[in-house]
Amino acid sequence: MKGPGRRPPLDGVLVLDLSRVLAGPLATMLLADLGARVVKVEDPRGGDPTRSWAPPSFDGEAAYFLSVNRRKESIALDLSRAEDAEIVRKLALLADVVVENFLPGTLEGFGLSLDALRAANPRLVTCTISGYGVSGPSAGLPGFDLLAQGASGLMSITGPTDAPPSKAGVAVVDVLAGWAAVTAILAALRARDRDGTGSHVATDLFSSAVFGLVNVAGNALVSGTDAPRLGNAHPSIEPYRPFRARDGFFLVACGTDAQFGALARVVSLPDLASDERFLTNPCRVANREALVELLSERFAMEDAGTWIARCRAAGVPAGEVATVLEALRSEEARANGLVLETYTPGRALVPTVRAPFLLEGFDPPRASAPPRLDEGREAVVSMLVRGSAAS
Repeated sequence: MKGPGRRPPLDGVLVLDLSRVLAGPLATMLLADLGARVVKVEDPRGGDPTRSWAPPSFDGEAAYFLSVNRRKESIALDLSRAEDAEIVRKLALLADVVVENFLPGTLEGFGLSLDALRAANPRLVTCTISGYGVSGPSAGLPGFDLLAQGASGLMSITGPTDAPPSKAGVAVVDVLAGWAAVTAILAALRARDRDGTGSHVATDLFSSAVFGLVNVAGNALVSGTDAPRLGNAHPSIEPYRPFRARDGFFLVACGTDAQFGALARVVSLPDLASDERFLTNPCRVANREALVELLSERFAMEDAGTWIARCRAAGVPAGEVATVLEALRSEEARANGLVLETYTPGRALVPTVRAPFLLEGFDPPRASAPPRLDEGREAVVSMLVRGSAAS
């Protein structure tokens, strides 16, 4: 019989969140999901800009804001006022982590430079998330996911071959930067536990986007040529794309020659696997147009569900193309508890998507709903009076 769970990994860690919009708030929400106490400082004149990014809304709050701000306490402070800046300074004395994404020089203008905060609290880990890093011609510019997708090359490889460059359907660069920030923060906390001293870490949207190109960037570095825009095709694997069945689209992802041989049998064209044009994966990539045409003719004869079932039975990776709601309501989502209902007394249950990790043997932190503006003031002021972050 299992005993009581352990405290969440970051239980006892206080995070001061001076960030806005997506990358920073996502990072601090993930830290909260790991058990940290997160105090979100917001401008009294409307709070985080995403509070107004509606529709859609839920219980009076923009869904965008709700998606990245659960398990936080909000306090509204005008950092241009000395007394409010002093509250932030006192919070930083108690904090373990500060996360910010202001333009360079902004915090210094409020008398809240990160160097000064770390000097007053040597155990403090500070994290800056910017658009383009600390050097280079664009270092002082604000960061926007769309611009990072464009500058990094991501848009140049996204979209149909005969259409203009396209952005991804979600602000994926902000998401990558948020995860990068969490990784660096956790490493800095580990080093602090070892050495006793905090440090400064940083990430930016441009670097995160370029790093996120992974094999595409590697291909360009090795070949010296730019990656083409291939639509839904893969630059190095074929077939690895959606196909139109009789009733809609489905996906086939053949990563090995053996899987392709099995696919040839599934579509009742066993000679495909021995055809010199398709004998190996490099051959299939070189002759992808002919292969796709042959497969498309076959797939159009049956429904998508039929092909998916046949492929899977033969060991060929295949799957559906779901809508977002279909994914959220899928059996996989239910089985894995991906929709997390967060709750604060007196509020409606707020549905959010849980973090994509499970920590075996740890108690989950309290699933409190994303806060209303300044909702946590009383608790935060009480913490300052006590001089302790313990809740």
